Amino acid sequence: MLQFPPWKVALVLLTLAWGVVMALPNVANMDNAPGFMPKKGVNLGLDLQGGVYLMMEINPDEVIANRLEVFAGDVRSALSNVAPSERIGHLPEISGRQLEIKLTRPDAEGNFPMDEALSRIRKLNSNVEGAIGGAKTYEIEALGTDRILVTVPAASEEALMKDALGKTMTIVRRRVDPDGVSEIAITPQGNDRIILEAPGEPDPQRLKDLLSRDGKMTFNLVDNSPSAITSAQAGVPRAGYRLLEGPTTGPLLVRNIPEVTGADIANAAQGFDEGNRPQINFRLNSNGARKFYDTTRNNSGKLFAIVLDDVIMSAPRINEPIPGGNVRITGDFTQEEAQDLAAIIEAGEMPAKVQFLDQRTVSATLGHDSIRAGTRASMIGLALVAIFMIIAYGLMGGFAVGSLAANIVLILGALSGLGATLTLPGIAGIILTIGMAVDANVLVFERIREEQRNGRSPLTAVQAGYERAFSTILDANVTTLIAAIILYLLGSGPVKGFAVTLAIGIVTSVFTAFVVTRWFTVMWLKTFRPKKLAV
Repeated sequence: MLQFPPWKVALVLLTLAWGVVMALPNVANMDNAPGFMPKKGVNLGLDLQGGVYLMMEINPDEVIANRLEVFAGDVRSALSNVAPSERIGHLPEISGRQLEIKLTRPDAEGNFPMDEALSRIRKLNSNVEGAIGGAKTYEIEALGTDRILVTVPAASEEALMKDALGKTMTIVRRRVDPDGVSEIAITPQGNDRIILEAPGEPDPQRLKDLLSRDGKMTFNLVDNSPSAITSAQAGVPRAGYRLLEGPTTGPLLVRNIPEVTGADIANAAQGFDEGNRPQINFRLNSNGARKFYDTTRNNSGKLFAIVLDDVIMSAPRINEPIPGGNVRITGDFTQEEAQDLAAIIEAGEMPAKVQFLDQRTVSATLGHDSIRAGTRASMIGLALVAIFMIIAYGLMGGFAVGSLAANIVLILGALSGLGATLTLPGIAGIILTIGMAVDANVLVFERIREEQRNGRSPLTAVQAGYERAFSTILDANVTTLIAAIILYLLGSGPVKGFAVTLAIGIVTSVFTAFVVTRWFTVMWLKTFRPKKLAV
């Protein structure tokens, strides 16, 4: 227990040096430091750095309607993708939470091919993910002789909402933090709500604008003949087309059925054109690149509209076939607008529009005040603990204070190294750790006092004190660590921040109490060989 061979001393020193290096960016500017050294300190949470808090909600009715709309497209293909003489005519119509399909082509006897239609539609009906017994996503039933009704049962609705919530959280993260470097926090609340915390974000309206768009991207052929556009403006649009316009185009007739969709986009990013003006660059996947090439090859001279949420972003003329799948959108963008649009395009389409229920803005000034108050409280707590330990245990209490300082450095180093976010409850966890960190030392020192009163020499009293206190200290810290893990797994936001700092503090405090303080004590004993310990 009191043996410290050179390899063990080297390990202790390396651990302490690692803590100092990782914690250094919190107190010094490391921008010009060598490449192997960290440049960034502890990430500050919303309550310390300031930023935006948004609570959002997705509407279950809209989620189900959107899924039924996709299913209706599949039904249309399933009932129409056969030889013309065998087609089963139908008119799908979505009404609230149900889809009604009306068969329109009876045979010579006046009977509708209901069995064939039901068979084809039921092949499209997948199982509910995670459901027991192979439950289906939709309930499909015949109404009369020529109508089919598709509805969503309660068990399926719950699964669809869970899937939609997960996809929405992913898309929100991709839009707000496309590079994955911002310390945003996105947490679900119930089955249909999401909480977004964006530290350091000064403009809540920008986030709302970024998240309120559907993100539906399509590439559509255009009819730009003046007569057709005039008729459409008069309320008589060409069949299969709709009238749209954009910030850089006048009104154009855009074909309803797109040639390429957002699902065909592999990635998007903000770039610059030849005149160093911001633009949006994106690349299509192999399937999208093939469709894009076929469209540009077969429609030379026509306009090809790039449409985002029913707004024409660009409508270039097709001059020649375009292979490779690399596309760009130019326009009168600022760099921030181009970055936001690129994030929207790459993130994909929302399962449903988000509704904003609550919005809060935390000022940076309030965050700085919280940091100063937390720092002041930590220093006062450290000073009081140090005074108590030195008064109660003399020189060995001073060793405990030294290990406590090392403990704080290791906590900051661990938070920086793990990329954890420090919140105000996290500061409370650090302050609590300062108070708890000396518990192990107190137990050991009291054991040493008892052994010394029983006549043991200083060296054997120290060894017995550490050996007999070890199991008690380990049990107490393991149970606290379990509590911290449960808080992290079941809690959210501030509770998680408290749990992280508490868990790290438990591990570092056990290390400093049983290794660093013991090392200080052993070095002193072997150097000065006192006949009695002043404990």
